Parts: sequence; structure tokens; C-alpha cells
Amino acid sequence: MRPLSFSPDSLRKLLLHDKIAALPDLKRALGTDVDLTVFRKLKELDYLTSYSHGGRFYSLREIARFGADGLWSCDPAWFSRYGTLRATAEAFIHSSTAGYFAEELSEILHVGAQDVLRQLVQQNKIARELISGLFLYTSIDPATRRRQRLLRRNGQFLPTVLDASRLEVSPDEMKAAIILFYSLLDEQQRRLFAGMESLKLGHGGDSVLAEFLGLDPHTIARGRRQLLDQDVEIGRTRQSGAGRKPVEKKRPK
Repeated sequence: MRPLSFSPDSLRKLLLHDKIAALPDLKRALGTDVDLTVFRKLKELDYLTSYSHGGRFYSLREIARFGADGLWSCDPAWFSRYGTLRATAEAFIHSSTAGYFAEELSEILHVGAQDVLRQLVQQNKIARELISGLFLYTSIDPATRRRQRLLRRNGQFLPTVLDASRLEVSPDEMKAAIILFYSLLDEQQRRLFAGMESLKLGHGGDSVLAEFLGLDPHTIARGRRQLLDQDVEIGRTRQSGAGRKPVEKKRPK
């Protein structure tokens, strides 16, 4: 008896019509009860698997209309140009400006991200650290991680920002605002501002701020010491003895 021959065209026709389909729908369209047969025929198509709903839905790449964030939704499923939920979460963490808390990323991806973030940390794909009692997930690249941590901490702890999550600004806009504010300060104010932020960052804060603000780490450390010792001269930009020596005027003979 000649074995049955299945064509992927019936799958493509169904997906072009319905946009997405679950495995039972695909089996009916193909005329088989065997899961493996469906997957073999899907491989002949440029297909997508949803990262939501446990990968239960399928579609075609030619149908998807990915947004700038790389996501596409066709009710009720979500698809990603990165593929799986794990790959999507990793890509979002690495490309983020200030890292993500699990709740933030879950809201963006429209699925719970806590478990997959924990797995990525265990696999050393991303890093995490405690901030205000919550884990902030960041890139494992040291330079990227420092920038993400600095922006997150500045966004949370600047005196004028009580809750950065309530501000309708992006992390990049927050960064630009910080740099603009810093550029308006005089020499002593810059040193003291950097010293204050270094105290909030804790260990390693001097090097992180030095990279972000373009300051010498020793200058930041001096500003921190001035604050702790309350050694601040009001109305004076430079410390006593700093700057050019005064030129003594000579009286004409």
C-alpha cells in the first residue's frame, strides 16, 4: 500500500486565512492525527510559534507585522521576532536602557516573565541585583550593566523624582535631563552632586559615575568626603588655594 502523502499547502492556506492556528486545527487541515507529521510539514514553511500560551499557536512569518519592539499580537497569542519567550526576554534585557524589574517586563511582554528571568540568571545569560527590595535584571556585559544600573538608580533617587515610574518619559529622556542639569552646575556643585549620587550607588559608585559624567573618580571621592565632613564653602566654586595665583600689580615707578 502506497504511503499517504501530505502537502504543506493545506497548512499554509489555513494560516493565511485564519492568521494563527493551534495544533488540532493544523492536524484537521492536513488530514492526519499524527503530531510529528504536522511539525514535519511546518518545517517546510517559514512558520512562527507563539511565545505566549506555552507555544500553543502557530503562524507564518509573512503574516506577522512586528512592531518596533519586535512583537506582534494576533488575538489571543503573542509572537516575537526573537522566537521563544526566553530568547525574547534575553534580547529585551540586553537592549534595555535601564534594565527591567520582572513586573515591568511582564507588562511589556504581556506574559509572566519571572520564571524565565530566573532561568536566564541561572544560565548566566543575564545578571540581577537587588534595588529597593526588588531584583533588577540587567545585561551581563559589565559596561552595559553599569550604565543600566546607574540610570535606574538615578531615575529612582534624584531629589526631584519620588517615583520615576509615574513620569511619562523614556530612560533616554531621563538620561538627557540628568546630563543637562549637571552641565548647569558650577565646579563645586558638580563635585558635590557626583559625591551625593556615589553615596546612593554604594560600592563602585565612583567608577560608574566617572564613566557616566566624564569625571575623575578622585574628584567624585573628594565630593563625597566633603559632604560627609560637611566641608562645603557656600558661595565658593573652587576650594581655597585652587585656581590661578593672583597677579600682583606693579606700580609704575
